[in-house]
Amino acid sequence: MNQWTREARYRPLSDLAPEVYQLMKEEVRTSPWRFSFHIQPPTGLLNDPNGFVYHNGTYHLFYQWFPLGPVHGLKYWYHMTSKDLVHWFDEGAALIPNDDPDSHGAYSGSGFIKNDQVHIMYTGNKRDADWNRHTSQIVGHLRSDGRIEKHLPPAIPTVPDGYTEHFRDPKVFQHQDVWYCIIGAQRTDLTGCTVVYRSEDAEHWTWIGELDTRYDQFGYMWECPDYFELDGKGVLLFSPQGIEPQGDRYQNIFQSGYLIGDPLNLPDVTFHHEDFVELDFGFDFYAPQTTLAADGRRILVGWMGLPDIAYPSDRFNWAHGLTLPRELTLENQQLRQKPVQELTALRKETLYAQELTLEQHIMPAQAETFELELSHLQLSSDQLELKVRASDQEETILRYEAETKRFTIDRSKSGAEVPAVEFGTDRSIMLAEPLHTLRLFVDRSSIEVFLNDGEAVASSRIFPKSTSQGIVLTGDATAHLAIYTL
Repeated sequence: MNQWTREARYRPLSDLAPEVYQLMKEEVRTSPWRFSFHIQPPTGLLNDPNGFVYHNGTYHLFYQWFPLGPVHGLKYWYHMTSKDLVHWFDEGAALIPNDDPDSHGAYSGSGFIKNDQVHIMYTGNKRDADWNRHTSQIVGHLRSDGRIEKHLPPAIPTVPDGYTEHFRDPKVFQHQDVWYCIIGAQRTDLTGCTVVYRSEDAEHWTWIGELDTRYDQFGYMWECPDYFELDGKGVLLFSPQGIEPQGDRYQNIFQSGYLIGDPLNLPDVTFHHEDFVELDFGFDFYAPQTTLAADGRRILVGWMGLPDIAYPSDRFNWAHGLTLPRELTLENQQLRQKPVQELTALRKETLYAQELTLEQHIMPAQAETFELELSHLQLSSDQLELKVRASDQEETILRYEAETKRFTIDRSKSGAEVPAVEFGTDRSIMLAEPLHTLRLFVDRSSIEVFLNDGEAVASSRIFPKSTSQGIVLTGDATAHLAIYTL
Protein backbone atom coordinates (compact mmCIF):
# COMPACT_ATOMS: atom_id res chain seq x y z
CA MET A 1 0.00 0.00 0.00
CA ASN A 2 2.60 2.51 -1.18
CA GLN A 3 0.18 4.94 -2.82
CA TRP A 4 -1.46 6.66 0.11
CA THR A 5 -4.56 7.92 -1.61
CA ARG A 6 -7.41 9.37 0.42
CA GLU A 7 -9.27 6.10 -0.02
CA ALA A 8 -6.30 4.10 1.29
CA ARG A 9 -5.87 6.36 4.31
CA TYR A 10 -9.51 5.99 5.35
CA ARG A 11 -9.88 2.28 4.83
CA PRO A 12 -10.94 0.56 8.08
CA LEU A 13 -8.84 -2.22 9.53
CA SER A 14 -11.88 -4.52 9.33
CA ASP A 15 -11.58 -4.45 5.51
CA LEU A 16 -8.22 -6.21 5.74
CA ALA A 17 -8.19 -10.01 5.76
CA PRO A 18 -6.84 -11.30 9.10
CA GLU A 19 -4.05 -13.24 7.41
CA VAL A 20 -2.92 -10.11 5.53
CA TYR A 21 -2.81 -8.09 8.73
CA GLN A 22 -0.89 -10.88 10.47
CA LEU A 23 1.77 -10.73 7.75
CA MET A 24 1.99 -6.98 8.26
CA LYS A 25 2.47 -7.45 12.00
CA GLU A 26 5.24 -9.95 11.40
CA GLU A 27 7.01 -7.59 8.97
CA VAL A 28 6.92 -4.85 11.61
CA ARG A 29 7.96 -7.15 14.46
CA THR A 30 11.12 -8.25 12.66
CA SER A 31 12.04 -4.85 11.23
CA PRO A 32 15.04 -2.73 12.32
CA TRP A 33 14.90 -0.13 15.08
CA ARG A 34 12.04 -1.68 17.04
CA PHE A 35 12.10 -0.49 20.63
CA SER A 36 13.15 -2.66 23.53
CA PHE A 37 11.39 -0.84 26.39
CA HIS A 38 9.18 1.89 24.87
CA ILE A 39 5.53 1.72 23.82
CA GLN A 40 5.32 1.32 20.05
CA PRO A 41 2.58 0.39 17.56
CA PRO A 42 2.11 -3.23 16.41
CA THR A 43 1.78 -1.82 12.87
CA GLY A 44 1.30 1.56 11.28
CA LEU A 45 1.52 4.92 12.96
CA LEU A 46 1.34 5.89 16.62
CA ASN A 47 0.90 9.49 17.66
CA ASP A 48 -0.71 11.37 20.58
CA PRO A 49 -0.99 9.67 23.98
CA ASN A 50 -4.66 9.72 25.03
CA GLY A 51 -6.90 8.85 27.96
CA PHE A 52 -4.02 8.51 30.44
CA VAL A 53 -5.60 7.64 33.80
CA TYR A 54 -5.04 5.55 36.93
CA HIS A 55 -7.86 3.41 38.33
CA ASN A 56 -7.97 0.61 40.91
CA GLY A 57 -4.28 -0.32 40.69
CA THR A 58 -3.98 -0.02 36.91
CA TYR A 59 -2.70 2.69 34.61
CA HIS A 60 -4.65 2.99 31.36
CA LEU A 61 -2.86 4.66 28.47
CA PHE A 62 -4.24 4.89 24.95
CA TYR A 63 -2.62 6.28 21.83
CA GLN A 64 -3.72 7.49 18.43
CA TRP A 65 -3.25 4.70 15.92
CA PHE A 66 -3.54 4.28 12.16
CA PRO A 67 -2.97 0.54 11.67
CA LEU A 68 -2.38 0.27 7.93
CA GLY A 69 0.82 2.26 7.46
CA PRO A 70 3.20 4.98 8.69
CA VAL A 71 0.90 7.84 7.66
CA HIS A 72 -1.99 9.76 9.18
CA GLY A 73 -5.36 8.28 8.24
CA LEU A 74 -8.38 6.75 9.96
CA LYS A 75 -7.42 7.02 13.64
CA TYR A 76 -8.28 4.46 16.31
CA TRP A 77 -7.40 4.47 20.02
CA TYR A 78 -5.04 1.64 20.98
CA HIS A 79 -5.09 0.56 24.64
CA MET A 80 -2.17 -0.27 26.95
CA THR A 81 -2.29 -1.07 30.68
CA SER A 82 0.34 -1.22 33.40
CA LYS A 83 0.58 -1.83 37.14
CA ASP A 84 3.92 -0.04 37.51
CA LEU A 85 4.49 2.39 34.57
CA VAL A 86 7.30 0.11 33.37
CA HIS A 87 5.77 -3.11 32.05
CA TRP A 88 2.95 -2.43 29.62
CA PHE A 89 0.36 -4.92 28.40
CA ASP A 90 -1.22 -4.82 24.97
CA GLU A 91 -5.01 -4.60 25.23
CA GLY A 92 -5.64 -3.98 21.51
CA ALA A 93 -7.78 -1.39 19.77
CA ALA A 94 -10.32 0.03 22.23
CA LEU A 95 -11.98 2.90 20.37
CA ILE A 96 -13.18 2.10 16.85
CA PRO A 97 -14.16 4.95 14.49
CA ASN A 98 -17.31 3.31 13.15
CA ASP A 99 -20.07 5.81 13.91
CA ASP A 100 -21.20 8.84 11.96
CA PRO A 101 -19.62 11.50 14.26
CA ASP A 102 -16.20 9.79 14.14
CA SER A 103 -16.47 8.24 10.68
CA HIS A 104 -13.10 9.77 9.69
CA GLY A 105 -11.24 9.23 12.93
CA ALA A 106 -11.36 9.09 16.71
CA TYR A 107 -9.11 12.01 17.51
CA SER A 108 -7.37 12.86 20.77
CA GLY A 109 -8.92 13.21 24.20
CA SER A 110 -8.51 12.39 27.86
CA GLY A 111 -9.54 9.95 30.56
CA PHE A 112 -11.31 10.50 33.88
CA ILE A 113 -12.88 8.40 36.61
CA LYS A 114 -16.60 8.69 37.23
CA ASN A 115 -18.78 6.27 39.25
CA ASP A 116 -15.71 4.05 39.77
CA GLN A 117 -15.36 3.56 36.02
CA VAL A 118 -12.88 4.77 33.39
CA HIS A 119 -14.49 7.35 31.13
CA ILE A 120 -13.05 9.23 28.17
CA MET A 121 -13.86 12.32 26.16
CA TYR A 122 -12.47 12.60 22.65
CA THR A 123 -12.91 14.44 19.37
CA GLY A 124 -14.89 12.79 16.62
CA ASN A 125 -13.72 13.67 13.12
CA LYS A 126 -16.15 13.53 10.19
CA ARG A 127 -15.79 14.62 6.59
CA ASP A 128 -18.71 15.45 4.29
CA ALA A 129 -19.00 14.75 0.56
CA ASP A 130 -16.97 17.89 -0.19
CA TRP A 131 -14.32 16.81 2.33
CA ASN A 132 -15.21 19.58 4.77
CA ARG A 133 -14.28 18.73 8.35
CA HIS A 134 -16.90 18.50 11.10
CA THR A 135 -15.74 17.94 14.68
CA SER A 136 -17.63 17.02 17.81
CA GLN A 137 -16.70 16.03 21.36
CA ILE A 138 -17.84 12.57 22.44
CA VAL A 139 -17.98 10.96 25.88
CA GLY A 140 -17.59 7.21 26.41
CA HIS A 141 -16.66 4.62 29.00
CA LEU A 142 -14.40 1.57 29.09
CA ARG A 143 -16.36 -1.68 29.18
CA SER A 144 -15.22 -4.86 30.90
CA ASP A 145 -14.32 -6.37 27.51
CA GLY A 146 -11.73 -3.62 26.89
CA ARG A 147 -13.76 -1.73 24.30
CA ILE A 148 -14.99 1.84 24.70
CA GLU A 149 -18.73 2.36 24.53
CA LYS A 150 -19.63 5.76 23.09
CA HIS A 151 -22.37 7.90 24.60
CA LEU A 152 -23.99 9.20 21.43
CA PRO A 153 -25.07 11.69 20.22
CA PRO A 154 -21.96 13.79 20.91
CA ALA A 155 -21.80 15.73 24.16
CA ILE A 156 -20.62 18.86 22.30
CA PRO A 157 -22.02 18.39 18.77
CA THR A 158 -20.82 21.57 17.05
CA VAL A 159 -18.12 24.22 17.10
CA PRO A 160 -19.12 27.56 18.66
CA ASP A 161 -19.16 30.75 16.63
CA GLY A 162 -15.79 32.40 16.19
CA TYR A 163 -13.80 29.17 15.74
CA THR A 164 -12.88 26.88 12.86
CA GLU A 165 -13.37 23.11 12.76
CA HIS A 166 -9.85 22.77 14.19
CA PHE A 167 -11.45 22.33 17.58
CA ARG A 168 -10.26 19.23 19.40
CA ASP A 169 -8.44 17.28 22.11
CA PRO A 170 -10.64 17.79 25.21
CA LYS A 171 -8.90 17.38 28.58
CA VAL A 172 -11.37 16.73 31.42
CA PHE A 173 -10.65 17.66 35.03
CA GLN A 174 -12.71 18.21 38.17
CA HIS A 175 -12.72 21.21 40.49
CA GLN A 176 -14.95 21.52 43.57
CA ASP A 177 -17.25 18.74 42.34
CA VAL A 178 -17.74 20.42 38.97
CA TRP A 179 -16.41 18.90 35.75
CA TYR A 180 -14.49 21.07 33.31
CA CYS A 181 -12.91 20.37 29.94
CA ILE A 182 -10.37 22.48 28.13
CA ILE A 183 -10.24 22.16 24.33
CA GLY A 184 -7.61 23.18 21.79
CA ALA A 185 -8.97 25.58 19.19
CA GLN A 186 -8.33 27.84 16.24
CA ARG A 187 -10.12 31.17 15.94
CA THR A 188 -11.62 32.20 12.60
CA ASP A 189 -8.72 34.68 12.27
CA LEU A 190 -6.45 31.58 12.22
CA THR A 191 -4.84 32.08 15.62
CA GLY A 192 -4.60 29.44 18.34
CA CYS A 193 -6.20 29.36 21.79
CA THR A 194 -8.00 27.13 24.29
CA VAL A 195 -11.64 27.19 25.38
CA VAL A 196 -13.41 25.88 28.47
CA TYR A 197 -16.69 24.03 29.09
CA ARG A 198 -18.28 22.94 32.37
CA SER A 199 -20.66 20.15 33.40
CA GLU A 200 -22.39 18.83 36.48
CA ASP A 201 -22.39 15.21 35.25
CA ALA A 202 -19.58 15.02 32.62
CA GLU A 203 -22.24 14.26 29.99
CA HIS A 204 -24.01 17.58 29.35
CA TRP A 205 -21.59 20.43 28.77
CA THR A 206 -22.03 24.20 28.84
CA TRP A 207 -19.77 26.72 27.14
CA ILE A 208 -17.96 29.05 29.55
CA GLY A 209 -15.64 30.87 27.18
CA GLU A 210 -12.16 31.24 25.78
CA LEU A 211 -9.30 31.07 28.26
CA ASP A 212 -7.79 34.54 28.62
CA THR A 213 -3.98 34.35 28.48
CA ARG A 214 -1.21 36.76 27.46
CA TYR A 215 -0.64 34.71 24.29
CA ASP A 216 -3.44 35.83 21.98
CA GLN A 217 -1.20 35.77 18.87
CA PHE A 218 0.88 32.65 19.41
CA GLY A 219 0.70 30.30 16.44
CA TYR A 220 -2.26 29.19 14.35
CA MET A 221 -3.51 26.25 16.47
CA TRP A 222 -3.11 25.02 20.05
CA GLU A 223 -3.28 21.23 20.20
CA CYS A 224 -3.58 18.81 23.12
CA PRO A 225 -4.13 21.18 26.07
CA ASP A 226 -3.79 19.83 29.61
CA TYR A 227 -4.47 21.67 32.83
CA PHE A 228 -3.55 20.66 36.38
CA GLU A 229 -2.45 22.21 39.65
CA LEU A 230 0.88 21.50 41.30
CA ASP A 231 2.06 22.91 44.64
CA GLY A 232 -0.62 25.58 44.57
CA LYS A 233 0.15 26.72 41.03
CA GLY A 234 -1.86 26.28 37.86
CA VAL A 235 -0.09 24.62 34.93
CA LEU A 236 -1.34 24.71 31.34
CA LEU A 237 0.37 22.42 28.83
CA PHE A 238 -0.32 22.79 25.11
CA SER A 239 1.27 22.26 21.72
CA PRO A 240 1.18 25.42 19.59
CA GLN A 241 1.64 25.16 15.83
CA GLY A 242 3.16 27.88 13.69
CA ILE A 243 5.80 29.37 16.03
CA GLU A 244 8.89 30.84 14.37
CA PRO A 245 12.34 29.84 15.69
CA GLN A 246 14.00 32.20 18.18
CA GLY A 247 17.67 31.38 18.81
CA ASP A 248 17.81 27.91 20.33
CA ARG A 249 14.05 27.89 20.93
CA TYR A 250 11.24 26.57 18.72
CA GLN A 251 13.53 24.69 16.34
CA ASN A 252 11.15 21.80 15.55
CA ILE A 253 8.28 21.89 13.09
CA PHE A 254 5.84 22.18 16.04
CA GLN A 255 6.36 22.83 19.75
CA SER A 256 5.11 21.66 23.15
CA GLY A 257 5.36 23.64 26.35
CA TYR A 258 3.68 25.12 29.39
CA LEU A 259 2.50 28.20 31.22
CA ILE A 260 2.71 28.40 35.03
CA GLY A 261 0.65 30.83 37.04
CA ASP A 262 -2.06 31.27 39.60
CA PRO A 263 -4.77 28.59 39.56
CA LEU A 264 -7.36 29.17 36.85
CA ASN A 265 -10.02 31.67 37.73
CA LEU A 266 -12.81 29.53 36.33
CA PRO A 267 -15.80 31.84 36.70
CA ASP A 268 -14.24 34.45 34.40
CA VAL A 269 -11.86 32.03 32.57
CA THR A 270 -8.67 33.98 33.18
CA PHE A 271 -5.15 32.67 33.71
CA HIS A 272 -2.41 34.90 35.12
CA HIS A 273 0.86 33.23 34.19
CA GLU A 274 4.58 33.42 33.43
CA ASP A 275 6.19 33.08 29.98
CA PHE A 276 5.78 30.02 27.76
CA VAL A 277 8.52 27.40 28.29
CA GLU A 278 9.25 24.42 26.06
CA LEU A 279 9.00 21.07 27.81
CA ASP A 280 11.67 19.26 25.80
CA PHE A 281 14.61 20.62 23.81
CA GLY A 282 15.12 17.48 21.74
CA PHE A 283 14.17 16.71 18.16
CA ASP A 284 11.13 14.50 18.69
CA PHE A 285 8.54 15.40 21.29
CA TYR A 286 4.90 16.45 20.97
CA ALA A 287 1.37 16.29 22.40
CA PRO A 288 2.18 15.33 26.02
CA GLN A 289 -0.54 14.28 28.46
CA THR A 290 -0.47 13.85 32.23
CA THR A 291 -2.27 11.92 34.95
CA LEU A 292 -2.11 11.53 38.71
CA ALA A 293 -0.42 8.44 40.12
CA ALA A 294 -1.89 6.59 43.08
CA ASP A 295 0.52 8.39 45.43
CA GLY A 296 -0.28 11.85 44.04
CA ARG A 297 2.66 12.27 41.67
CA ARG A 298 1.90 14.08 38.41
CA ILE A 299 3.10 11.80 35.56
CA LEU A 300 3.68 12.89 31.95
CA VAL A 301 3.98 10.86 28.75
CA GLY A 302 4.60 12.38 25.31
CA TRP A 303 4.60 11.34 21.70
CA MET A 304 8.23 10.70 20.70
CA GLY A 305 7.74 12.01 17.20
CA LEU A 306 6.27 14.93 15.30
CA PRO A 307 3.59 15.47 12.64
CA ASP A 308 4.59 15.85 9.01
CA ILE A 309 8.08 14.37 9.47
CA ALA A 310 9.35 11.25 7.66
CA TYR A 311 11.30 8.65 9.67
CA PRO A 312 13.49 5.75 8.43
CA SER A 313 11.18 3.17 10.00
CA ASP A 314 8.40 4.31 7.67
CA ARG A 315 9.49 1.94 4.95
CA PHE A 316 8.85 -0.98 7.30
CA ASN A 317 5.23 0.13 7.82
CA TRP A 318 5.54 1.55 11.33
CA ALA A 319 6.34 4.91 12.91
CA HIS A 320 6.88 6.45 16.35
CA GLY A 321 6.72 5.58 20.03
CA LEU A 322 5.86 7.14 23.35
CA THR A 323 8.38 8.64 25.78
CA LEU A 324 9.17 7.06 29.11
CA PRO A 325 6.90 8.30 31.90
CA ARG A 326 8.21 11.37 33.73
CA GLU A 327 7.39 12.71 37.17
CA LEU A 328 6.69 16.45 37.21
CA THR A 329 7.67 18.65 40.13
CA LEU A 330 7.78 22.41 40.55
CA GLU A 331 10.97 24.24 41.49
CA ASN A 332 11.67 27.95 41.14
CA GLN A 333 8.61 28.47 38.93
CA GLN A 334 9.85 25.79 36.53
CA LEU A 335 8.60 22.30 35.82
CA ARG A 336 11.20 19.63 36.49
CA GLN A 337 10.88 16.29 34.73
CA LYS A 338 12.51 13.16 36.08
CA PRO A 339 12.19 9.55 34.93
CA VAL A 340 9.68 7.88 37.23
CA GLN A 341 11.42 6.00 40.01
CA GLU A 342 9.86 2.72 38.88
CA LEU A 343 12.12 2.67 35.80
CA THR A 344 15.01 1.29 37.85
CA ALA A 345 13.20 -2.05 37.41
CA LEU A 346 14.41 -2.05 33.79
CA ARG A 347 18.03 -2.44 34.86
CA LYS A 348 19.56 -5.83 34.06
CA GLU A 349 23.36 -6.00 34.14
CA THR A 350 25.66 -3.34 35.60
CA LEU A 351 28.27 -2.63 32.93
CA TYR A 352 30.12 0.07 34.85
CA ALA A 353 29.74 1.61 38.29
CA GLN A 354 32.59 3.52 39.93
CA GLU A 355 34.10 6.87 40.74
CA LEU A 356 35.70 8.30 37.67
CA THR A 357 38.71 10.54 37.19
CA LEU A 358 38.66 11.56 33.57
CA GLU A 359 41.73 13.19 32.04
CA GLN A 360 41.22 12.63 28.32
CA HIS A 361 38.72 10.01 27.24
CA ILE A 362 37.49 6.58 28.23
CA MET A 363 35.38 3.90 26.60
CA PRO A 364 33.72 2.33 29.65
CA ALA A 365 31.33 0.00 27.83
CA GLN A 366 29.49 -0.98 24.67
CA ALA A 367 25.72 -1.38 24.56
CA GLU A 368 22.73 -0.99 22.28
CA THR A 369 20.05 -0.37 24.93
CA PHE A 370 21.18 1.07 28.24
CA GLU A 371 20.81 3.64 30.99
CA LEU A 372 23.76 5.87 31.83
CA GLU A 373 23.96 8.02 34.94
CA LEU A 374 26.70 10.59 35.49
CA SER A 375 26.48 12.23 38.93
CA HIS A 376 28.54 14.45 41.24
CA LEU A 377 30.13 15.89 38.12
CA GLN A 378 32.95 18.38 38.59
CA LEU A 379 34.61 19.67 35.44
CA SER A 380 38.21 20.87 35.24
CA SER A 381 38.09 21.56 31.51
CA ASP A 382 35.74 23.73 29.49
CA GLN A 383 34.05 20.87 27.67
CA LEU A 384 32.60 17.45 28.35
CA GLU A 385 31.58 15.19 25.49
CA LEU A 386 29.66 11.92 25.53
CA LYS A 387 29.26 9.82 22.40
CA VAL A 388 26.72 7.00 22.33
CA ARG A 389 25.74 4.39 19.74
CA ALA A 390 29.15 5.09 18.28
CA SER A 391 31.20 3.30 15.62
CA ASP A 392 33.68 4.37 12.94
CA GLN A 393 30.82 5.78 10.86
CA GLU A 394 28.11 6.65 13.39
CA GLU A 395 27.75 8.53 16.66
CA THR A 396 25.29 10.65 18.58
CA ILE A 397 27.11 13.39 20.50
CA LEU A 398 26.11 15.06 23.75
CA ARG A 399 28.33 18.06 24.45
CA TYR A 400 28.50 20.46 27.41
CA GLU A 401 30.43 23.74 27.45
CA ALA A 402 31.17 24.81 31.01
CA GLU A 403 31.81 28.52 30.37
CA THR A 404 28.40 29.13 28.80
CA LYS A 405 26.51 26.22 30.46
CA ARG A 406 25.37 25.29 26.96
CA PHE A 407 24.36 21.69 26.34
CA THR A 408 24.05 20.37 22.76
CA ILE A 409 22.81 17.18 21.15
CA ASP A 410 24.27 16.50 17.71
CA ARG A 411 22.66 13.73 15.65
CA SER A 412 24.25 14.64 12.31
CA LYS A 413 26.03 11.25 12.28
CA SER A 414 23.51 9.28 14.32
CA GLY A 415 22.75 6.90 11.45
CA ALA A 416 22.75 6.50 7.70
CA GLU A 417 19.37 8.26 7.65
CA VAL A 418 18.82 11.31 9.85
CA PRO A 419 15.21 12.57 10.08
CA ALA A 420 14.13 16.16 9.45
CA VAL A 421 17.52 17.52 8.41
CA GLU A 422 15.69 20.57 7.02
CA PHE A 423 15.12 21.57 10.65
CA GLY A 424 18.78 21.11 11.60
CA THR A 425 20.82 18.29 13.14
CA ASP A 426 21.62 19.76 16.55
CA ARG A 427 19.61 21.10 19.48
CA SER A 428 20.95 23.20 22.36
CA ILE A 429 19.86 24.70 25.65
CA MET A 430 21.48 27.05 28.14
CA LEU A 431 21.28 25.53 31.61
CA ALA A 432 20.55 27.67 34.66
CA GLU A 433 22.92 25.58 36.80
CA PRO A 434 26.33 24.13 35.92
CA LEU A 435 25.92 20.56 34.75
CA HIS A 436 26.16 18.22 37.72
CA THR A 437 23.94 15.28 36.78
CA LEU A 438 23.18 13.58 33.48
CA ARG A 439 20.85 10.62 33.12
CA LEU A 440 20.40 9.01 29.72
CA PHE A 441 18.12 6.26 28.43
CA VAL A 442 19.10 4.76 25.07
CA ASP A 443 16.81 2.40 23.18
CA ARG A 444 17.34 0.89 19.73
CA SER A 445 16.14 4.07 18.00
CA SER A 446 15.87 6.76 20.66
CA ILE A 447 17.65 8.69 23.36
CA GLU A 448 16.11 10.54 26.30
CA VAL A 449 18.39 12.90 28.25
CA PHE A 450 17.63 14.30 31.72
CA LEU A 451 19.97 17.06 32.91
CA ASN A 452 20.47 18.35 36.45
CA ASP A 453 17.72 16.26 38.02
CA GLY A 454 15.16 17.32 35.45
CA GLU A 455 16.10 20.96 34.83
CA ALA A 456 16.17 20.20 31.10
CA VAL A 457 15.03 17.18 29.09
CA ALA A 458 15.51 16.11 25.48
CA SER A 459 13.85 13.30 23.52
CA SER A 460 15.24 12.32 20.14
CA ARG A 461 14.98 9.53 17.59
CA ILE A 462 18.17 8.06 16.14
CA PHE A 463 18.54 5.25 13.61
CA PRO A 464 22.01 3.70 13.86
CA LYS A 465 23.11 0.22 12.88
CA SER A 466 22.63 -2.37 15.60
CA THR A 467 26.41 -2.83 15.68
CA SER A 468 27.03 0.84 16.61
CA GLN A 469 27.32 0.37 20.37
CA GLY A 470 30.29 2.42 21.52
CA ILE A 471 30.10 4.69 24.57
CA VAL A 472 32.91 7.28 24.72
CA LEU A 473 33.39 9.97 27.37
CA THR A 474 35.89 12.79 26.79
CA GLY A 475 36.91 15.67 29.03
CA ASP A 476 38.69 16.51 32.26
CA ALA A 477 36.45 15.80 35.22
CA THR A 478 35.58 13.75 38.26
CA ALA A 479 32.22 12.07 38.61
CA HIS A 480 30.43 8.88 39.47
CA LEU A 481 29.51 6.90 36.36
CA ALA A 482 27.03 4.03 36.20
CA ILE A 483 25.88 2.18 33.09
CA TYR A 484 23.17 -0.51 33.09
CA THR A 485 21.84 -2.68 30.29
CA LEU A 486 18.06 -2.44 29.92
